[in-house]
Amino acid sequence: MSKPGPKSKLTQTHHAGVYKADSVKDVAESLGITNLADAVASSLASDTEYRIHQVIEEAARYMRHARRTVLTTIDIDLALQTLNMEPLYGHTPHAPSTFRRALPFPHLASAGPVYFVEDEEIDFDKILREEKITVPRGVNWTAHWLAVEGVQPLVPENPPAVPREEPTPAGAESKPPQPGAAVSAPGRQLPQATPQNQQNQLVKQVLSKELQLYYTRLTSSLLPPSSSVSDTAKRTAALASLRADAGLQALLPYLVRWVGEGVVSALREGSEGEMEGKTLEVLLDVVGAILENPTLFIEPYLHQILPAILSTLLHSNLPRTHATHLRTAASQTLGRLLTQHSTTYPSLSPRIMKTLLVALLGGGGSGPTPASTSVIINGFESLAIAQGMSSTEPRGTPKPLGTREGAIRGLVGIGKEAVRKGVLEGGGARAVGEECAASGGEGVDGVVDAVMIALRTLSPVSDMPEAFDRTREEDMKLIAQLNEMLGEFFTEKIVGRGDRAWTTGIVQSVHS
Repeated sequence: MSKPGPKSKLTQTHHAGVYKADSVKDVAESLGITNLADAVASSLASDTEYRIHQVIEEAARYMRHARRTVLTTIDIDLALQTLNMEPLYGHTPHAPSTFRRALPFPHLASAGPVYFVEDEEIDFDKILREEKITVPRGVNWTAHWLAVEGVQPLVPENPPAVPREEPTPAGAESKPPQPGAAVSAPGRQLPQATPQNQQNQLVKQVLSKELQLYYTRLTSSLLPPSSSVSDTAKRTAALASLRADAGLQALLPYLVRWVGEGVVSALREGSEGEMEGKTLEVLLDVVGAILENPTLFIEPYLHQILPAILSTLLHSNLPRTHATHLRTAASQTLGRLLTQHSTTYPSLSPRIMKTLLVALLGGGGSGPTPASTSVIINGFESLAIAQGMSSTEPRGTPKPLGTREGAIRGLVGIGKEAVRKGVLEGGGARAVGEECAASGGEGVDGVVDAVMIALRTLSPVSDMPEAFDRTREEDMKLIAQLNEMLGEFFTEKIVGRGDRAWTTGIVQSVHS
């Protein structure tokens, strides 16, 4: 009697999850797979349900970190990215989809509730009647000028300029008068203070509060000058700040204007006191500090700085106790300015050279104009007086000795070539010597010292001078050549020093 064989195990498994095997078969049939086994469909349904749970758990973690209680499509996208899956497209949290429950199927009661996304019905007539909305441009990055040399350009990216408020005479806040402002009566200023008030108003409108405070404290520390220990320390600190501090570019035009107005005020007619001399010294120190600051772009303001320097250099009636120091400081500042910026502006050197030669030799008269030639100074062509011009030729209106002293010191500040063309070849020393001899030697110490400094620029004084021997023909010929270039006045002074080598160097500098 044979034993009954073992009963075969059922190979069909029943999936009791949320995602049914029938759904997998429907998807397979849509893809053209018609004979999908039940076991395969059940396994795929289980794996699909596992993946869905995994995505939902990861999305719920993003939801909790965002302190929200509603799961959004952005959480699902982040979860898919975390699981290295392709995100879903066409869904955004700003326009969530609206699901609607479908009516039950009478012939398929076991199907359960069915939800679908309701499509919105669009009325074209209504859309065409509505106003069209311009789609804005996307977010992007671009560059524009916030400020150029302290001035805000009028571009759409910058805020609009604040309209200037007209100052009201009644109830206006009283301000201390600035340097150079004339006061006629208590509480009433003359029209000379109007440009300064406009400058203060402009500073308030364009500059930030920090720069306004810096400008106020800087100018009050510099002027009016005082010899007290505390004021001297403040002035030294202010000049050191101008030399080294960065971020002062927006303040530069106001500082330049303040210096120009201060120079005009100090040089007005009849102002030859001690206070005016100290004021001019401080203003020249301010210009020098601005030129030394490597962070300032000063080239656009050279046409405003040069008048202040040249006015101090060539003014005929400077305070007596400060005249020499002021003209020397102005010539040094002028030389530094030309050294730094003549390479950028080729016309700068010729204009300065012409101004100094006119101040030294005179101009504007009815006589013939001296012939001009070209000379290279600081790397650029400058206007110079032709060689060999006789001292008997008319030079127009004679200039005061103070102006000529400033012109000579200015030529010394420019360089050796400028001194050679102006003092020797142009006849500047001869003209000054004739005027000094005509005046009897009174009040000529400054201009004589300037000419001697200029001659020492051409050729240095010897350490071991050798005296002239008037019995030697070579020495007499050298003295005659010197007299032809400089005239009798300065020839006697140079020969009287007893330095034959120095005299030879001066004569040879013309032919070098």
